[in-house]
Amino acid sequence: MNNNPYSRLFEPVKIGPVVTKNRFYQVPHCCGMGHLRPKAHAAMRETKAKGGWGVVSTEEAEIHPSSDLAPYVEQRIWDKRDIPALRLMTEAVHKHGALAAIELTHSGHNSTNLFSRIPAMSPNAQPVNFLYPKQSRRMSKKDISNFRVWHKRAALNAKEAGFDIVYVYAGHGMSVAQQFILPDMNNRTDEYGGSLENRLRLTRELLEETQEAIGDSCGVAFRFAVDELKGKDGMQFKEEGRAVVELLSEHPDLWDVNVSDWSNDSQTSRFEPNEGYQMPYVEFVKSLTTKPVVGVGRLTSPDLMVKLIDRGALDLIGAARPSIADPYLPNKIKTENTDQIKECIGCNICVSSDNFSVPIRCTQNPTMGEEWRRGWDPEHIKPKLSDQQALVVGSGPAGLECSLQLARRGYQVTLAESKSQLGGRVLFESGLKGLAAWKRVVDNRVHEILQKNNIEIYKESKLTSAHINELEIKNIFIATGSKWRKDGVGRSRRSPIKGIESVKVFTPEEIIQEEQNIKDPVIIYDDEQGYLAGVLADHLSSKGIDVTFVTPASVVSPWTESTLEQKRVQKSLISAGVKIVCNSLIEKIENQTAHLECVFTGAITELSCKSVVMVTERIANTSLYDQLNEQKVSNKPRSIDQNIRLIGDAEAPGLIADAVFSGHLAAQDFEATETDIEKALFMREMPSLND
Repeated sequence: MNNNPYSRLFEPVKIGPVVTKNRFYQVPHCCGMGHLRPKAHAAMRETKAKGGWGVVSTEEAEIHPSSDLAPYVEQRIWDKRDIPALRLMTEAVHKHGALAAIELTHSGHNSTNLFSRIPAMSPNAQPVNFLYPKQSRRMSKKDISNFRVWHKRAALNAKEAGFDIVYVYAGHGMSVAQQFILPDMNNRTDEYGGSLENRLRLTRELLEETQEAIGDSCGVAFRFAVDELKGKDGMQFKEEGRAVVELLSEHPDLWDVNVSDWSNDSQTSRFEPNEGYQMPYVEFVKSLTTKPVVGVGRLTSPDLMVKLIDRGALDLIGAARPSIADPYLPNKIKTENTDQIKECIGCNICVSSDNFSVPIRCTQNPTMGEEWRRGWDPEHIKPKLSDQQALVVGSGPAGLECSLQLARRGYQVTLAESKSQLGGRVLFESGLKGLAAWKRVVDNRVHEILQKNNIEIYKESKLTSAHINELEIKNIFIATGSKWRKDGVGRSRRSPIKGIESVKVFTPEEIIQEEQNIKDPVIIYDDEQGYLAGVLADHLSSKGIDVTFVTPASVVSPWTESTLEQKRVQKSLISAGVKIVCNSLIEKIENQTAHLECVFTGAITELSCKSVVMVTERIANTSLYDQLNEQKVSNKPRSIDQNIRLIGDAEAPGLIADAVFSGHLAAQDFEATETDIEKALFMREMPSLND
């Protein structure tokens, strides 16, 4: 370790009465498992502890039914009945020498209480922070007193559950403590409102009471958003944010600092490409306290991590998304295998999982969320069962992942790609404005593949069934991707658009390849309603092309609500001068005029266009798969009997994350029995019928 340039990252840090073995700190992050899936949750957090993280935290842990976050699946510590489930996580983390942390939460008006049906409460009476027509009630003095009791009780239960670090939480606009601190959420005139000292009173009480209850054996952390990124309309780190740190500087054992709200704290690489982007807002904190400070900002570079420690900006390197993309990141730095780090691409697929209340998913790490159900680990995979060979046709995200994992298992793999570069759709998408970081999906995998001596790569090799027969490889994985339709069939209509042949129609790939031949005005027609059409509109408008964005949806790129980007997407298009027409289908095109039909009234408006980009639906490229299967059915002469499997977009077009998962699953399932495959599908955590 003495010769390791990153040895500073492996120094212990004292956090109150506990000591972390290194400076790697997985900050609290949601995972869609929470109180409903405690075994899955424990297994996921354990993988991070196994990967070398010194501190591993839970997600939000509701402390009382009056802060019920349903339908979102977070952690719960309502009473002692929650302790056994939480202890699964602490024991799993402790097995690998890591500390376990829990983020205690009462979400105030960020709760809808749809399960408990208790009226939400917050410093002021105001609408709840979800699109639901109900309001919170103003907390009385009795409510505040009760809340303090609930928080202290939860801290004591957390200690009993085995946690080493317990949070007081004032961030993301999601906690009562922060809602009391922020002047636009607190217009009270009693001792809990008005001056900053008064608005900070509740937080100070929580910190002091938590220290008193468990501070002898547990570190007390304070998670605080120093800036809301609202300018003068919100808390700013140079003003009240700084003042809060000054007033509470020595109260917690640890400062966990970030920006608010969640969409700012977890910005995508599309809108914030810089690693460590939160540092300008948070690095002042270290100068105001003697206590250790942890910060985040999609940190993956060990060189930057060391610089932040050396210059006194942070004591601990915080991570949520980088710890999801690569749970083994600390161990890879420790062993100086930094070229093997799976770097977060900042796509927020992990965030979307929580927003859909399903177990966490990751584009870079297909094993995330499958640690308990399928027994998967990002760095270790079961060995081969025989000396069989495999052929993978296509090197997009599914083909690369399948090839790599088959090779990791020990099989001899042949990878055939019809083009001159490996990467498939990722090469196209990562070349668009704002998506450069997505190329890491290809780069990380190709880098490892090139080091394997059991993978043969053939580029510019468009295989036919005859070629495959000549290879005499029995096991064939078809990862030939998909292509975009050009006829307008998509989510909102199942028949082609009339007259579409009267204008130049492009697929997304074609519009980029033929950029110099585009005749504007251009309509980008988004009936997929995902992310790609919005990216294309931004990309083309930056080239000076006159773009109108037409969609049957009510907003641009509605999928991106789940990745916390939608407002930024729409703002970027408006700022770029892209004309936006929502709630409209293209009914027909004639005389270089698109007839747009309102999805509500059927009213027709007209829009001039010379080119249309169709982003509607994809057709799986299955011709090779069909040829091989037809050959099997017709008993045409072949030297061997073939096992043929479609994977990725060739099986079912979806996200890049879906394609990576499909390739990984195919490699894991290779030579598995049908019984074992079905067992994983039906694995679930069943609730006890005991009261």
